[in-house]
Amino acid sequence: MAEHEHSNYDKGSLSLAGAIAMGTGVMIGAGIFALTGQVAELAREWFPFAFLAAAIISSASAYSYVKLSNAFPSAGGIAMFLEKAYGKGTITACCALLMYFSMVINQSLVARTFGNYALQPFDIEPERWMVPALGVALLIAAFLINVLGNKIIQTTSFIMGIAKAVGLLVLAGGGIYVADAGFTSTFIVPADTSVSNFIGSVALAILAFKGFTTITNSGGEIVDPKKNVGRAIIISIFICFIIYMLVAVAVGTNLSIDEIVVAKDYALAEASKPAFGRSGLWITVGFAIVATVSGVIASVFAVSRMLAMLTDMKLVPHSHFGMPGSVQQHTVVYTVVIAMLLTIFFDLSRIASLGAIFYLLMDIAIHWGVFKHLRKEVNASAVIVLSAIALDIVVLGAFIWIKASSDILVIWAAIVGLVLIVGAEKLYLSKFRTDS
Repeated sequence: MAEHEHSNYDKGSLSLAGAIAMGTGVMIGAGIFALTGQVAELAREWFPFAFLAAAIISSASAYSYVKLSNAFPSAGGIAMFLEKAYGKGTITACCALLMYFSMVINQSLVARTFGNYALQPFDIEPERWMVPALGVALLIAAFLINVLGNKIIQTTSFIMGIAKAVGLLVLAGGGIYVADAGFTSTFIVPADTSVSNFIGSVALAILAFKGFTTITNSGGEIVDPKKNVGRAIIISIFICFIIYMLVAVAVGTNLSIDEIVVAKDYALAEASKPAFGRSGLWITVGFAIVATVSGVIASVFAVSRMLAMLTDMKLVPHSHFGMPGSVQQHTVVYTVVIAMLLTIFFDLSRIASLGAIFYLLMDIAIHWGVFKHLRKEVNASAVIVLSAIALDIVVLGAFIWIKASSDILVIWAAIVGLVLIVGAEKLYLSKFRTDS
């Protein structure tokens, strides 16, 4: 195999504001525009409380990541955390790949969301190929921006992050202000859902917050990472929680639950019509495009670095396929290509479900690694870490139960994915890896 450069990280190239912009960029891109309708479909009238529960669970989860980031700031983020807990073996490789694929799945989720929103202003019946085609175009644009370097990514994420946060606050405020029936119209009636469905909706809502892990994957490139990684995580979760709750109330006071479910792939666009009319639809679509573009750019940036770290740790194979440049540049290509394939072949609901299962499994492994192997080293509270594990298990169990009853294909896809990841890693580590 021809020689190529290993991963080259630009230490200190991301500011605290830039890290926050990246974290909120990933979260808002997936959380509001892609998941509001799907969460409402399961939780019904309780869907704002599903986002509240997800924020609480994500905050408990963030505790471990903050402690790990303070102790081991790294551009490989989660891959490095797993290596510290479990060593350079199958568990580390498989769990890191679960995180990698959950993030790539998230990119395809956001890419398809981009396609759905971009078509809303036009009075046409979209062909089946239009949504994935627009999603693929977005992924190509994200690739081009990522190869331009950290400064371009940081500036783009920061500008887009401010624009979409302000825009969503305006849209949510306007929606709440003009709602005829008021807050109680939707949320005080008994919710037509079950406890298991509500918990399952929380699993999807957690995807709206998991973008904070993007920050940990860029830890080695953030200024003063021992302080700023944790700060960026906490601030990002708080900002997104406030925005999510306002938008959930705005959607719920302008649309009935059945209307939200019908328009679940573009619920916020529908909710803007009573407040702002046709112009509101255009404004919402504009902000959706900004949110999804910045979300995909930030996600590709972070997850490609984690895969490059796994390559440098000799936990995954690598081939440059004749491409010039560094390993990290190659992993950007691989990441975007996989996201494109998912965008073409999977719908939004199944993409989100797979992402939730993979992410929660990886999250449990992170917390267990902290509790079992690193608790004293990172000065973590056993009670908080064990609470995070228990919450993840409850949510994952309920979600699997729901999907096994309603869409068994998702469960089989998750099982096949897990078998392939574990089998391929065991084969590679036992027969093909060299320790040179």
